[in-house]
Amino acid sequence: MAIENAPELAELALQAEEMSGPTLENEGAAALAVGLAALAAGYAERGIGAAAVGAIAEDDDMFVPGLIMTVLPETLVILALVVVFVV
Repeated sequence: MAIENAPELAELALQAEEMSGPTLENEGAAALAVGLAALAAGYAERGIGAAAVGAIAEDDDMFVPGLIMTVLPETLVILALVVVFVV
């Protein structure tokens, strides 16, 4: 591609930008936000749950802290759902 073609390509890109609408509607953005929050919570719980089970196996007094640490990532999904329905 020669540098001489750059102005024509820029003009085509600007015309295409003016004609195109949003690529992601509001409902799609909300679904993406909740889905990514759920994915992140599941990923976080994977390591936390394994560590909590190991700690509880060694010491029964670690049940409550382990349970609290396991439940904390779920607040991400709850917060995402609240944001979707409130906003």
